[in-house]
Amino acid sequence: MRLLVVSPHPDDETLGAGGTLVEYRKRGWQLFWLNFTDMEVKYGYEHKAVSNRKKEIRMVSERYGFSGVRNLKLRPAGLDTYSQHKLVKMVSEFMNEVKPDTVILPFRNDAHSDHRIVFDAAYSCTKIFRYSYLRRILMMEILSETDFAPAGPVFVPNFFVDISDSIDKKISIMKIYSGQLQKTPFPRSENAIRSLAVCRGASAGCLCAEGFQIIKEIG
Repeated sequence: MRLLVVSPHPDDETLGAGGTLVEYRKRGWQLFWLNFTDMEVKYGYEHKAVSNRKKEIRMVSERYGFSGVRNLKLRPAGLDTYSQHKLVKMVSEFMNEVKPDTVILPFRNDAHSDHRIVFDAAYSCTKIFRYSYLRRILMMEILSETDFAPAGPVFVPNFFVDISDSIDKKISIMKIYSGQLQKTPFPRSENAIRSLAVCRGASAGCLCAEGFQIIKEIG
């Protein structure tokens, strides 16, 4: 089995599905990661920050044991400057290369425009008559984005993964991203990550869980 997680920015894959990635790896699944944006000097980031981020992505990739990673290195908070056609083409190429059974996307109504654009581009590449290998399409919830979504469709999980044995590893991987975890009440804090996992676990009958919203599942 093959799982692809699609992230607008590095760390979204861990916030939204880090425990699930760990658990599915234990089950023998092949994991793949498609990331859209990244720090680059040409976007105004300092060389040291760019170098540190590349190291972080490499370390995160190794911790999850990804079988394949594609980093598109597009401009953060600037995905609206690229044509939809270009974004869809890049997603489609990677999808057809790795042929995942399951794909995990950001929530369609997230607060950050990059998340919504990534969802639209990636979801365009889930039409079953063109991507017949897909069996399950999920949306993940990402702290500081999904929970700050505007009024409208809200995230209601209906698929849960028990991450009781992997919550500590999820947080340890999140800590690789320097500066992303801050103290409570910041939404991307260790306390918030654990609290959300406990809350989703209460819905799933386990200590800790990650919740997803199923868009489509073919049995």
